[in-house]
Amino acid sequence: MNNKSATLWSFSVLTALISIVFFLIMRGPDVNTTLLATVLTVLSVLGIAFAIVSKKLWFIVTGIILNGAVLVFVGLVLFAIGMSEP
Repeated sequence: MNNKSATLWSFSVLTALISIVFFLIMRGPDVNTTLLATVLTVLSVLGIAFAIVSKKLWFIVTGIILNGAVLVFVGLVLFAIGMSEP
């Protein structure tokens, strides 16, 4: 295993974990949802980029699945925000 690939994959997994921790810290009734969605989106896109650059199939698949799940969650949050506003 290439050390550079493993490091990039670790960054990919780390961005997914940071996204989850950030969501758990920022949740609540008075949360700034725009800030939440923006930070989670940026972290998720960075994680997917790190996974793709790692160039190992297993690393790419796990990185895209983890960070893709965060992106789907952000999409659902944005959809809920849009439905709740008049």
